[in-house]
Amino acid sequence: MSPSIGSLELRGSAQAILLDTDGRLLLQLRDNIAHIRNPGKISLFGGGCEGNESFLDCVVREIQEEIGYYLPPERFELIFRSVDPGNAHTEFFVARDVPAEGLTVTEGSLKIVAIDELEHLGDALTPTTQRVLQIFFDREALSRRGQSER
Repeated sequence: MSPSIGSLELRGSAQAILLDTDGRLLLQLRDNIAHIRNPGKISLFGGGCEGNESFLDCVVREIQEEIGYYLPPERFELIFRSVDPGNAHTEFFVARDVPAEGLTVTEGSLKIVAIDELEHLGDALTPTTQRVLQIFFDREALSRRGQSER
């Protein structure tokens, strides 16, 4: 059963920002085939919820399926939730210290990006990925600022 707000049925999905042990982003370069969303673009890993699966269970399963590496639920930190105008509910997570070596990407290919190289990717990133990364880095900056003021 999909999550709902009142009588409004929501479709669910979960995506994750993956940071490797060097603090680089592990992103998905999507296959360049017409029948998929955002062909040839760079995106986060993740996908749709199945059955009664929670968003956390979904992201754990999707990441394992897409990169061939199991990250237990406690490795994922919720960043934020989003409901778009089409009633699609997505939860976005971050997982840190993911070893980049030995990953087996099953959809598209692995794109490893240093944080300071992000600005050079521009429109190669999906719009959702651009928005989620902006929110994530803004929150990280606020968190660091708050810690330094203590």
